[in-house]
Amino acid sequence: MKKLILFTAIVLLALGINAQEIFFPTKEGTVLVYKSFDKKDKETSMVKYTIKHLKLNGNDMDITYLVESLDPKEKLVFKEEITIQQKGDKLYFDMSNFINKAAFQQEGSIPAEIEITGNNMEVPSNPNPGDVLPDANVEMSMKLGFVNMKMSANVTNRKVEAIEDVTVTAGTFKGYKFSCTVNSSVMGMKVNSQNTDWYAKGVGIVKSESYDKSGKLQSRTELIEIK
Repeated sequence: MKKLILFTAIVLLALGINAQEIFFPTKEGTVLVYKSFDKKDKETSMVKYTIKHLKLNGNDMDITYLVESLDPKEKLVFKEEITIQQKGDKLYFDMSNFINKAAFQQEGSIPAEIEITGNNMEVPSNPNPGDVLPDANVEMSMKLGFVNMKMSANVTNRKVEAIEDVTVTAGTFKGYKFSCTVNSSVMGMKVNSQNTDWYAKGVGIVKSESYDKSGKLQSRTELIEIK
């Protein structure tokens, strides 16, 4: 399941047009580097997000990123471009971005047999503790010979929990703490987890943690470097 959903999620970002509302850098060429660790604190992967292009349309904005997935030895596994949209005071992005496509790539490309659908996840630019956010979902289907494999994830109970300081390798930030429940299914096998993410204005997500139903930490992701 950890390979299915990339809750390094770096793409759970909120943006605003003016500098005081920005939840993520909007300068082309900015690079954010993240590392993920398992429950034993062993590094499992690295992801680099590079802002490639900004497109302004009035008060709206499209931001295109180059996403590079690397293994613990920093060898490139897969890369792709994704675009996140800001409309008004909210950010929207396709839930298909949650799929860790690097886990399914073959010789650097995604098999044509894979189909990914989902709605847009909504994140406010100016969240307040106590805010309740809309649910989101994603589904992937893949045909392997005569077998149809289906995977899905429903993100529910999305809340803004608090505003607090959070320290990671890249520094200490004023973090907006978000929580949600993730109900996943792979070939009929269901897995539920509780996720917590911290965002910092001018940076984006700086830390993410995933817990099992017993409240035990299963994995974490943190910001390592901004350049």
